[in-house]
Amino acid sequence: MTILSQATTLVAGASRGVGRGIALGLGEAGARVVVTGRSSEAGPRTDGRQESVEDAARAVHAIGGAGYPYICDHRREREVDGLVSWMLRRFGGIELAICSVWPGNEGFDGETYADGSTWGTPFWRRPAAHVEASLTGGLVPALFLARAVAPAMVAARRGLIVLVSFDTASYLGDIAYDLAKDALNRLAFAAAEELAPHGVGVVALSPGHVATERVVEAGHSEHATETPLFVGRAVAALAADPDPLRHTGQVVATADLARLYGFTDVDGRVPERFRIG
Repeated sequence: MTILSQATTLVAGASRGVGRGIALGLGEAGARVVVTGRSSEAGPRTDGRQESVEDAARAVHAIGGAGYPYICDHRREREVDGLVSWMLRRFGGIELAICSVWPGNEGFDGETYADGSTWGTPFWRRPAAHVEASLTGGLVPALFLARAVAPAMVAARRGLIVLVSFDTASYLGDIAYDLAKDALNRLAFAAAEELAPHGVGVVALSPGHVATERVVEAGHSEHATETPLFVGRAVAALAADPDPLRHTGQVVATADLARLYGFTDVDGRVPERFRIG
C-alpha cells in the first residue's frame, strides 16, 4: 500500500508546471487527485499552451494514482465553491488541498513579459497592472481555495492546505514576484493561526528553480535545481506526516523537507536549498 492510498487531494493549477508535478507526486504516493485548471482539451488553453487538465489526470493514473480532471478558473469564487462542493459529494471529504495557481509568467517568452518589461525591471519603469496581476492572481485563488475547503476540514478536525510560494526572507529580485510570494506566505501564516485549533494545518511551500515545461523551452534547464516531481514528493511527504500541524504557518523549502523525510529527486539526488541572488 502506498503512503497516501485513498487520500482525496485537490491540486489547483495542475495542468502544467509545478502544479502538475505535485499532482504526479501525489499520484505516485497512491492518492486520489483532482487536477484542476483553465486549460482543457475540449476548450481554451491558457497562454497558448498545449498542456491540459485531462492530460495531467491521465499522467496521474499512469504513475499509480487516480486522476480526475476538473475545469476551474480559480480566480472566480463561485467556480471554486462549485469544485469543492462536487468533490465533497463525490468523495465525502478532502484531506489535502494545494494551490499552485500562478499567472505571473503568462506571456513571458523567457526574456520579456507581455508588457515589454524583463525580470527585475525597476518598479517605477514597470506598468502597475503587471504588479497588480501577479499579486492578485496568486493571492486571490489561494484565498478562495482555502476558504472553500476549510469548512470540511474543520468539521473533520483534520486536513492540510499547501500554498506554493517562495521564501521571502530576502528580496527576490523582482517586485511583482516578491510582493505576490510574500502575500502568500502571510496568508499561510494567518490562516494557520485560525485553523490550528481545529486540527488543520496551512503551509507555504518554497521550491527551488524548477525545470518546468516553460523553463525547459526557454533553454534555462541547466540552471534548474529540481524537477516538478521533486516538488510533488515534498507535498506527498508533508501529507503523509501524521501531524498536520508540524509545519503549520511556516514557509518550508522542498530541499529541507527532502532531508527531513528522506525522499529524493528522480535522479536520486537531494539539491541544496535554493536562494535567489
